[in-house]
Parts: sequence; C-alpha cells; structure tokens
Amino acid sequence: MATAPAVGLKLTIVEGDGAINNITEGRARDPIVRVTDDDNRPLAGAAVTFLLPDLGAGGVFPTGASVTVMTNEDGLATARGLKPNNVAGQFQIRVTASYRTMVARASITQTNAAPPPTPTVRKSNGKLLAIVAIIGGGAAAGAALALSGGNSAAPSPGGGTPVTPTRPPATITPGGGSFGAP
Repeated sequence: MATAPAVGLKLTIVEGDGAINNITEGRARDPIVRVTDDDNRPLAGAAVTFLLPDLGAGGVFPTGASVTVMTNEDGLATARGLKPNNVAGQFQIRVTASYRTMVARASITQTNAAPPPTPTVRKSNGKLLAIVAIIGGGAAAGAALALSGGNSAAPSPGGGTPVTPTRPPATITPGGGSFGAP
C-alpha cells in the first residue's frame, strides 16, 4: 500500500508588510496572508492568528491584541479592522497558520507614524485689510499726482497766493504695484 507524501504548509505575506500607519487619523493597513501547500495550492479552512505586540508601537484589532480568522477558498486570511495606537515606531505582527497538524509562522513589519502637519491658511484680519486699503489709496493718490506732473497748487502757509511746489519728475518702475478701483 502506497502512502501519500507529507504535505507542508506555506505562509506568504500578501499585504501589509512595510506599511506605514497614520496614528493621527487612526488608519492602518490590514495584514493579508495566503496559506498554501507544498504545491502552492491554496488551503481553505486554515486557522490564521495575527498577534500584535503588548508594548510600544502597535495597535488593536476589534477583538483586542489578536484575531484569528479562517482562510477562504483562495487560501487568503485578512485581519480586518487594525487600528494603530499612538506610539510611533516599527513593530511586528506575528502570524501563525495551522492546518490539521501543520503549522507555519511569519512576521509582518509595520510602522506607526504621524505625518507632518499640513500648512493652514489663516483668514485675514479686518483691521489689516483696512490698513492695506488706506495705504493703497494713498499710493494711488501719490501716483495720480506724480502722473499729473506735480502741478497741484497748494495754499501758502500765510493764506496769500498759492504756492506751486517744485518736485522732481516721478519714476514708475514696472512690477511695482497695481492700482485699481476700490
């Protein structure tokens, strides 16, 4: 009577290894593994346990620090609902697959990190806008005076004959500022 050859168990990481989890938003990559036999045929019904570290960087599954799931017809097992903790750093998810009397182990490395803050745009202060409008209006008046050649008569300090101020010609440089209606 011929005996069947011994069948081994293979555990392959499909997703989640090298993932960077966002601890600010509480988002993590769910780990996924595939369980196959020696001939790379998927094994349905294998029990797969995912175990997170107790201390340091890590997280929790909806059931706690570990979760056990069964492989589907494609030999896939997914540990859904992983939430990172608030500790930044690298950690290992220990994975153990068992099928009948066979056992296979693997580790999935992930990192918890807080992304840099995005720059925020502050709303303008109303007083600042008023100051800018006053300065802009004064600049516009000065530009109008300069363009008219400075021929604006001003009353004399003693109240007599108006004095026409003598000013040097105005110089306008491209790219200086812009003037428009208020």
